[in-house]
Amino acid sequence: MINGLKTISCLFVLIIGSTLVANAQAKRKADKDTEAWRYEIEVVQTGTQGTYLIKVWSYSKKPDVAIEQAKMNAVHGIIFRGFTGTSSVPGQKALTSNVSLEEEKEHFFKPFFANGGKYMKFVSTSNDGAVAAEDRMKIGKEYKVGVIVSVNVSALRKDLEAEGIIKSLGAGFN
Repeated sequence: MINGLKTISCLFVLIIGSTLVANAQAKRKADKDTEAWRYEIEVVQTGTQGTYLIKVWSYSKKPDVAIEQAKMNAVHGIIFRGFTGTSSVPGQKALTSNVSLEEEKEHFFKPFFANGGKYMKFVSTSNDGAVAAEDRMKIGKEYKVGVIVSVNVSALRKDLEAEGIIKSLGAGFN
């Protein structure tokens, strides 16, 4: 009886350990794919006060990794790239025009964009992150996956201003 329990305990530990290792490897892969910040953003519609619904196209060899990185890419895009508008939705300029801000404020942005970092406060997936069949494309050896997310641009701007990362809109008028 005791040997049976030891065997079951050992198997349980091995299963948990291998799951943790697999998750850590997937996270490292996601970080590597995001490191180059390869994504595209297109506006879908404006949301409630200060939010935008956008589609983020992320690239990865594994579609699940691309889906996971979509929220991070969306916030990064709002801060550093902005997006063009459509006939019914206005575009959004990047929150900063300083192209080297991410490097200059690395002490802020590294933890901000870390797994589960502060960026998560400003973004959520639409439709629980479900991806339509036409939004998952195989391109060569990798996937291009489009995920619709909501980004609270107003709250993101206020937080970055409060942290001294970007200047407030009215800073030039003081």
